[in-house]
This record gives sequence, structure tokens and C-alpha cells, in this order.
Amino acid sequence: MAKKFVSTITSQTENFAQWYTDVCIKAELMSYSDVKGFIIYRPYGYAIWENIQQYLNTQFKQTGHDNVYLPLLIPESLFQKEKDHVEGFAPETAMVTTTGKEDLNERLIIRPTSEVLFCTHFKSVVQSHRDLPKKYNQWCSVVRWEKTTRPFLRGKEFLWQEGHTIHASEQEAKEETMNMLSIYETLGKDMLAIPFITGQKTEKEKFAGAEATYSIEALMPDGQALQSGTTHYFGQGFAKAFDISYRDQDNQEQFVYQTSWGVSTRLLGAIIMVHGDDDGLVMPPYVAPTQIVIVPISSDDDVMKEATTIFESLKDHYRVMMDTSDKSPGWKFSEYEMKGVPVRIEIGRRDLEHKQVTLATRYNRQKQQVPLSEVIGIMPELLSTIHQKMYEKAQTYVESHTFHVNDYELFKEKIALGGYVSMSVHEDAEAIIKADTQATARVIPFDQSKLENTCPVTGKKASQIILFARAY
Repeated sequence: MAKKFVSTITSQTENFAQWYTDVCIKAELMSYSDVKGFIIYRPYGYAIWENIQQYLNTQFKQTGHDNVYLPLLIPESLFQKEKDHVEGFAPETAMVTTTGKEDLNERLIIRPTSEVLFCTHFKSVVQSHRDLPKKYNQWCSVVRWEKTTRPFLRGKEFLWQEGHTIHASEQEAKEETMNMLSIYETLGKDMLAIPFITGQKTEKEKFAGAEATYSIEALMPDGQALQSGTTHYFGQGFAKAFDISYRDQDNQEQFVYQTSWGVSTRLLGAIIMVHGDDDGLVMPPYVAPTQIVIVPISSDDDVMKEATTIFESLKDHYRVMMDTSDKSPGWKFSEYEMKGVPVRIEIGRRDLEHKQVTLATRYNRQKQQVPLSEVIGIMPELLSTIHQKMYEKAQTYVESHTFHVNDYELFKEKIALGGYVSMSVHEDAEAIIKADTQATARVIPFDQSKLENTCPVTGKKASQIILFARAY
């Protein structure tokens, strides 16, 4: 029965896209809704997002940010005030045009993002330099009318956090932009066990209306990159469009400097793909909805009593559950391997006789016998080791699939195999590379020390090193 449960997942090598969809559904992360492109976040999937929220909320509050909530709907006339922003989002916006009984006097845009609403709010609450900075964050959903959708990676509606801040100085706003990029990078390292590549987006790839966009990029096992979060420095563009100004210490009117930054439930897709295997999810322990599952092998009173004692000792410190259902042990093992639970504690009559438990770790599929007296004490180090090993495995994959070349033919060969490929290029090369290889500019790395003089694509003087990859 256990074999049948697992065999419903397509193998990664057979069809990676189908494997991904199978895992999303079979591990009960989500279900499809009655509206195409909209998904239902099931408890197990939503719990992953809640753990990410909790981590980021702590980081945001420690850096002086407040959570707020702004309306879902944006008047079309307000949205039109920032021309570049509108051009960037116009093809993806959904609109409310009627109440069902009568047409609205003005169409209302369902937020694809909230810059314009934050701008009008900031204008109303800022008069003096004493009112600055304003450092806000919003947890919400947004709607973008995507043609092609895939659970968590691209949908017509997704969940995210969007930070919006305004500052008196350019330096402070730029520091805010980079500090948030650092928080996102650390989220990957400390919680998700994902090594993000960071850098600046090119002019063609930056956010509509931004002066500069920075990104965290993750590399998937199929060699494609996934943009996993962004931070934006807006300068004074939005401030001037929406007249967000203040009086400085010399009583002079000044425009604010602005930033925005966000990550979304796309991170769930990254976790699934970076760590998963043919048996399902492999959850990093610090983001896992269930970190430890206890499976009594029999309903013997002594076994159940000891399992309960272990559960009670762990529950205040870890996300732990005990499965006392009447399903077979083999079925339970398969189910929790499918869901990627990092640690499974098995206890039966024989274990009890030897005053031990059998402890199984999901990431390496290993089992070991541990004395009952040591089960509680080893957990902190065990979870830390699992996390570190998962991170190191992902890091090794990124390093072995990252190349720097100075020859365009070699570039095309490497891109075809999958992974990151960087090269010194002239700005005109970006469009040529995309047309030739379907690879896009992921980031301009902060380290430009290997910059060559000539672009191999155009023959012109190279201006920067760009990291390319095919991407989701």
C-alpha cells in the first residue's frame, strides 16, 4: 500500500514539471479552485507560508517596520498617475466594472501591487521631516491576470508581503533597499536552506517605475532560475508624480526618497523544487510545518505511554505531532516521507525492550537507534545538522552549475545544459542572447572583477558582467 501511495508521483527525470505538480497536490499543499489560475492553499501549504511570515515579521519589526493594510481596489484614475508603472502592469490588471446591478462610474483595479495607494497615503500623513522615515509592510494578496499559471510559481492571485518606505535622504533610502535584500538572502540561508544569488537587475528587467531593482535568485534542479524576491529603489519618481513632500529643517519643501520590496508564495515553489525528490517533499526543518512526527508501531499501552511522554516533552519546543490513527505503519512512513517531515520517531515493543527509539531523517533516508534518555537532548543539534546539510547540498549544486565564459559559442553550450552563465557584455547583447537562447539576464553581480574589455556577442566594449539563465 505504501508503494502505491508513492508511485503516484512522476519521477523528476521523467517529467520535472509533472513531478512538481504531483508533489503540490499529493503532499496536500494546495488544490485547484473553480476559477482557473486561482488555487486553494491547504493547511499544510499555508503553514509553510505562516512560518515564513513569522520569520520575516520578526526581522521587519527589529528593523523598525510597522505592518499596515491598504484597500484591495485602486481607482483607475489614480493608477494612471504614474505612467511607467501603468505601462509595466497594464496587461496584467483585472478590473471591477459593475456591482452586478449597475456599472461603476469609474473602473476599479484589483491591486497588482500597492505603490499608488501607499503614495496617496504617504502624501496625507507626511508634512515635516519629523514625520520621516515611514517604514511600512503589508501582508496581502495581489491579482495579476497571467495567461499561463502553475501552483505557487505563477498564478492569477498570490500571497506576498510588500514593504513600502519613504525617507528624507537618498542615502537612507538606498541603505534600506540593500538592507532588505540582505534580510531576504539571510532568510534563504537560515530558514529555507536555499543559497540565493543576489545582484542588480538590468534596465530591461527592473521593476516598472524603479531607478534600480535588486533580486534574489534560486537555481532549480532542472537548471532554470527562479526570481524569488526583489527590492527596489524608487528615488523620487513616485514622490514627484504623487507630490509626496515635506518641509526640511530649513523649512524648505523637499520630495521624499522611496523604496519597495517583497517576497511571495513563490518561495514555496522554490522550497519544493530545490529540496524535493521522487518520493515527495524534503522540508528544511526550520520552515517545516511539522518538524517531528512520532509513529507508535503498536497500540500496546506501554508503547503508547512512552510515545505520549516523548510528545509531551517535545511539543513546547518543536512543531511535533503523534500519529495514533489506525493506518498501517508503512502507510504512515510513506505519508510523512511524501510530506517531507524532517524527523520521524518510531517506537514499538522491541524498541521499548531496548529502551530506545528508531529515528529516521528524511533528507538522507537514514535510520538510527537512539536511547530514550537522549531523544530530547539531541534534537537541537539534529535539526541544525539537517538544515546545514540541506543548504550545503543546494550550494554545491549551484556552484557546479555556475559558469563564467568569454566566448559566445561556449555560452550557448552552457546555457543549453542549464544553470547560471555569466559573461562580460555590452548592453545591446541582452536582447540578442534572449532571442538566440531564451536565457534572460538574472542579475548584474556585485563582483565585477572579471570584467573583460570586449563583448563576445556584439564586438563592442563590454560595460558589465551579467549572469544569465533560463527562468520560470
